[in-house]
Amino acid sequence: MHGLGNDFVIIDGREQRLELGRPHVRAIANRHTGIGCDQLILIEKPLDDVADAFMRIYNTDGSEAEACGNATRCVASILMCESGEDQTIIETLAGLLDAHIADGGLVSVDMGQAKMDWRDIPLSEAIDSLHLGVGSGPLQDPVGVNMGNPHAVFFVDDADAVDLIQHGSVLERHKLFPQHANIGVATIKGKGFIRLRVWERGVGETLACGSGACAAMVAASRRSLCGHSASVQLNGGTLHIEWMADNHVLMTGPVSTSFSGFVDPALLD
Repeated sequence: MHGLGNDFVIIDGREQRLELGRPHVRAIANRHTGIGCDQLILIEKPLDDVADAFMRIYNTDGSEAEACGNATRCVASILMCESGEDQTIIETLAGLLDAHIADGGLVSVDMGQAKMDWRDIPLSEAIDSLHLGVGSGPLQDPVGVNMGNPHAVFFVDDADAVDLIQHGSVLERHKLFPQHANIGVATIKGKGFIRLRVWERGVGETLACGSGACAAMVAASRRSLCGHSASVQLNGGTLHIEWMADNHVLMTGPVSTSFSGFVDPALLD
């Protein structure tokens, strides 16, 4: 499945528990010799009785991530189709996430509260998250936000002109980010409209990043560059983000299914 080109291999492990090591994840995620994806997602039985399922997220390098907005919307679509309900609750390492069907068949997910304290992002030292003071080339002075995972959002005049491979790979592993960070490069294109590219930790540049879009919206609002809602245009399409009065961030967008089937056991040898 994918959300605006941010693509996932989603495996249902609710009936038969599947233990995946880093080599297994890398094999499945390989776009040449496996299936290929930005993240591999396991749907498991929930630990919390309130939730309908637990969602486990692996990056293509085999590392485990706490949150992924577009994957949450894809899994929510699966669960709601199964139940016939228009809402669901998904458990993740970042907490419980509420999702529902929005107008036009789009899927909305409450990504939880935006966290801005340096301890929550987390950062390796006490610093104002509104001005982190790190940079590489044209990318300077980002805003730090945690949307279930760490983000550093840089504002530039032209996001499309930035060499994100060069600078994203350096900034992702800056010593200020002990858990590494997702690197967003954003341009304010007009009232309520943000152009965004995201270098995702453990993945590289992705066509879309839901948590990154949420982080960019919050960062722009904190810098007084926009209000509390915006359309965020990523490489693969547009997400609508709303930073609500209770500090929760709501993300809305489309999901698509590419195919369903079975993983060849040879990939797990």
